[in-house]
Amino acid sequence: MSTIDVLDASGAKAGSVDLPEDVFGAKVNIPLIHQVVVAQLAARRQGTHKAKTRGEVSGGGKKPYRQKGTGRARQGSTRAPQFTGGGTVHGPLPRDYSQRTPKKMKAAALRGALSDRANGGRVHVISSLVTGDTPKTKAALEALRKVTQARSVLVVVDEGDEVTWLSLRNAPEVHLLDAGQLNTYDVLCYDDVVFTQEAYDQVVARLSKSGKEDA
Repeated sequence: MSTIDVLDASGAKAGSVDLPEDVFGAKVNIPLIHQVVVAQLAARRQGTHKAKTRGEVSGGGKKPYRQKGTGRARQGSTRAPQFTGGGTVHGPLPRDYSQRTPKKMKAAALRGALSDRANGGRVHVISSLVTGDTPKTKAALEALRKVTQARSVLVVVDEGDEVTWLSLRNAPEVHLLDAGQLNTYDVLCYDDVVFTQEAYDQVVARLSKSGKEDA
């Protein structure tokens, strides 16, 4: 079991935490992670696409020309698919793209993603990013840069940490999540993962519990 330092807002060491082997030392199963990420992205799709068939486009109530004697192919409507302005054949229809992914698979993929980041030294824990009860974006970003210099950072906070949330919500290089929303896709999308102490404890408790259930 490895250990990392817990830093405070000034960048000084404020303690240390263990990285549990079952959470941050798990096997990185790339096919599993891929499957979970694909399912997560599929669930985000609205699926509201719709193309009109020949029965749904306007017009076309009149036969364009007589049946015989013109030398042309017989036509019954100008809204048939071969005409401009006609309906679409086999076009997209509204559908649900979501895929069912078992909770144990999601947890295993998340542990794999966190383990990959931990192996690269890209997991950090900070006691707090803002001191006091007033949101301060500049101070929060300065504290964050003392922890990591990564171009994009995933910051995981406790759900009730409103001060940190208000401080960093508009920072373009920061993506904020509360501990309960942590997912595989967002871990992989950002260069470094920074946990507040409370969020770290919540995530470890949740994923360690899942690991015991898997066993």
